Amino acid sequence: MISKETINVIRVKYDTLKVELDERGRRMWAAAEAKSLGYGGVAAVSKATAIAESTIRIGRSEMKARPAGKRREKIRKIRKAGGGRKSLVEKDTELIRMLDSLVDPSSRGDPMSPLRWTCKSTRKLAQELALRGHAISHAMVGQLLRGLDYSLQSARKRMEGTSHPDRDAQFTFINSRVIEFQKRDQPVISVDTKKKELIGRFSNGGREYQPKGIPEEVETYDFPSLANGKGIPYGVYDMTKNQGWVSVGTDHDTAQFAVHTIREWWSQMGKPTYPDAKELLVTADGGGSNGSRNRLWKMELQRFANKTQLAVAVCHFPPGTSKWNKIEHRMFSHITKNWRGRPLTSHEVIVNLIANTTTDTGLKIQATLDSKEYPTGIKISDKEIKAINLNKNDFHGEWNYTIQPL
Repeated sequence: MISKETINVIRVKYDTLKVELDERGRRMWAAAEAKSLGYGGVAAVSKATAIAESTIRIGRSEMKARPAGKRREKIRKIRKAGGGRKSLVEKDTELIRMLDSLVDPSSRGDPMSPLRWTCKSTRKLAQELALRGHAISHAMVGQLLRGLDYSLQSARKRMEGTSHPDRDAQFTFINSRVIEFQKRDQPVISVDTKKKELIGRFSNGGREYQPKGIPEEVETYDFPSLANGKGIPYGVYDMTKNQGWVSVGTDHDTAQFAVHTIREWWSQMGKPTYPDAKELLVTADGGGSNGSRNRLWKMELQRFANKTQLAVAVCHFPPGTSKWNKIEHRMFSHITKNWRGRPLTSHEVIVNLIANTTTDTGLKIQATLDSKEYPTGIKISDKEIKAINLNKNDFHGEWNYTIQPL
C-alpha cells in the first residue's frame, strides 16, 4: 500500500514538471515513477497525476521496447539559438587567417589543387600561434587544418626532367611493336636492372610478422664496408606469358652481364616457350647497362643473335621515362613486396626470395646466382660497331633498331 504522503510528493513533482514536458515526456516520466514505486505504482501515479493507468502502461511498454542506454535519436534543444560557449574561431576571428599564413610558406604542390598539405607539426604550429597571441591546443590545430583541407602527405615522384618532344610518339611506337610481335606469337621481353642490394644484416624497408617482442635485429648503419658483398638483380620479363627470369650478379652491372642474363632466359625459359620463334623484341631503358648509346650492349646482342639465329629488335624508352618500363611494376615491385622487412643476409636469400615471388595474376619467376666477373671499361671501336648487322628504324633509329644474325 502506497502512502498518501508519497502520492502527494508525486503530485508536487508532476505539477512542477508538466509544463516542461510534452505528451510523450509526461507518459515516460509517469512510467518511470510507477516503476520506482513497485507494486501498486501505476495506480498511485495515476491518482497523483490524473494520467490514465492505460497511458502509464503504454509508457512502461515503450521503456521496455527501447534498448538499454539508447537515447532518443533527436534530443529537443532547450538552449536558445546562439547560446552556450562560443567556439575558439568565433572568439578569435584572426585565428584562421594566422594559421593559414603560417602553413602556406611551407605548403608544396599544385597551388590550384583543392587539397593543400603541410610539413609542419600541429604542436609546432600551436607554439607559433601562442607566440602571436593565439592560445590554442595542438589537437584544435589539427581539427582546423582538416577544415581548411590540409592533410599530411609524403612527396610524390613526378618530376622526370625535360621530356623529349617525341616521348608520346615513342610510347605509341613501342606499343604497336609489342602488339605486332604478340600477334605473330614472337617473344616480347622487358629488361632492366633492379636496385643493387647490400648483403648483410641491414634494414630492409617494410614490416613482416614476427613473434611479439622479438623483432629482427639489423645493423644500425648501412655502410658498404659492413656488407658481405652486393647483389645486382638483372631481370627479364616476358610480357605475354607473365613470367620472369632474374640473374643476381655479384660483380658489375655491365652490358655483358645484361645480355648474358637474356641468354640465360632464352635458354631456360624463352626457347622452350617459343620453339618456333624467329624474332625477339626487347624493350629497355635508354640508359645503364642496356642503354641506347652503349656500344658493348649492341655488340653483345649481335653475339646473342648469331648464336640463337634470332633477329633481335630493340625499342628504348625515351630519356626520363624508365618507370614506364613494364618490368618495373609487373615484376620488380612484387619482388620488393616479397622481401620487405627481411634482411638480405646472403646471395642465396636474395635468389630464394625472388624465385618465390608470385602474384594473384599468375606471375612466376626463376632466379639464379651469377658469380661471373664482368669487367668495366671495355671499349668498342668504330670498326667493330660498323661490323654489327644493325638496321635502324625510320622512326628514331637511335631508339629503335633490329640486329640481324650474321
